Amino acid sequence: MHRLLIALIIAAAFTNARALPEISSWTTPKGLKVFHVQASELAMIDLALTFDAGSVRDNKLPGLSVMTHGLLDKGTGALTADDVAAGFEDVGAQFSSSVSLDRSSLSLRTLSERALFKEALEMFIAVVVRPSFSERDFNRERKRLLTALQDREQRPGSIAEENFYKSLYQNHPYAHARDGSKETINKISLQDIRRFHNDHIVAANAVLAIVGDISGRQAKALAEVVSVALPAGQRHKKANSARKTKTASRHIDFPSQQAHVRIGQIGIERGNPDYFSLYVGNHILGGGGFTSRLVEEVRSKRGLSYSVYSYFIPYQQAGPFVLGLQTRSDQAQQAVAVCHQILADYIEHGPSRQELALSKQSIINGFPLRVDSNRDILAYLSLIGYYDLPLTYLSDFKKNIQQVSLQDVKQALRKHLDPDAFVTIVVGSEQAARPAL
Repeated sequence: MHRLLIALIIAAAFTNARALPEISSWTTPKGLKVFHVQASELAMIDLALTFDAGSVRDNKLPGLSVMTHGLLDKGTGALTADDVAAGFEDVGAQFSSSVSLDRSSLSLRTLSERALFKEALEMFIAVVVRPSFSERDFNRERKRLLTALQDREQRPGSIAEENFYKSLYQNHPYAHARDGSKETINKISLQDIRRFHNDHIVAANAVLAIVGDISGRQAKALAEVVSVALPAGQRHKKANSARKTKTASRHIDFPSQQAHVRIGQIGIERGNPDYFSLYVGNHILGGGGFTSRLVEEVRSKRGLSYSVYSYFIPYQQAGPFVLGLQTRSDQAQQAVAVCHQILADYIEHGPSRQELALSKQSIINGFPLRVDSNRDILAYLSLIGYYDLPLTYLSDFKKNIQQVSLQDVKQALRKHLDPDAFVTIVVGSEQAARPAL
């Protein structure tokens, strides 16, 4: 009854949500893929350039992509980092960059008023295509990253995450930390930075997403300006697929009262036909918040953790399935044992019909919140473009969720999760390594 009430409240909240956007797509002569949605409610334009330039492309220098992208807005031509920041601020624009395992993203948010937009776009193109990469900025960025790495070493959650990926992916590029290590950051040269930029920040390797107060004709003109500014380049081949690993368990000693736990294995790649079945199945297991099995069993019944969750992360190659929680160090092994038992039982038997119905309804009713802003839509356009998903991905989302059957979930869980092949990482004090009573 409680779950049904939550679903009804969510449904009522989004009854009047905005309609799903109509997506236009084309490719420029240089090979730049473009995706556009016109949304004229606000006098704003959001655009994002997504490149196949994530940390998977770092090769033997983990941290190279992060360092390269961190230097882009530190100067261009005769302009310093302060000049660039002031240039964006003067026209009410915002520049941002990010790097994930697969891809990188360079984003601009600007007013759509013609003169202001023109200045913002010119500055955006300058920092993306013609960064200075000065020795002074390079040394400063290296120090910043080294300081960030020192901070990471003091956070047990980060240690758990890093060692989880290492244990899971071993020799695959996904095993490398996105920010690299002290050793690799110190090995990176300014020549490496320039080479990475020349090889990866190119039109054939990019997706341009445009959302906002801009017509189709204007969007095509904008895309052409960006495409012409970018070097043509070449599209990179996909990284090699990752091999599934055998079961492994590791305790990492860390002086803290709380133990950080990660349990998981290699899951699915983006575009896998079982994606929606696993999406629904995981929502029931640990992705549905307070209504999920993990929260009910680990938190509500046993009080072992305040927060426990699970999710699949589909990448270009098979990404991880992750179960995570924090608990008292003296309860860590008990929590791990309970989670493994829940996983084994769920993989074997799957969800109940009631769980499936409530979860599907919750996902469908909550979907409008995921496309509730221009930035949300921009993120989806970049996702669709980069992973070659169908243009109907958003409009078909509810239908794909609704069509998931109980048998679909059970088969997908058994196909992609092996209860005897989970990697378990526990970061905490010595107590966290002691067997559960």
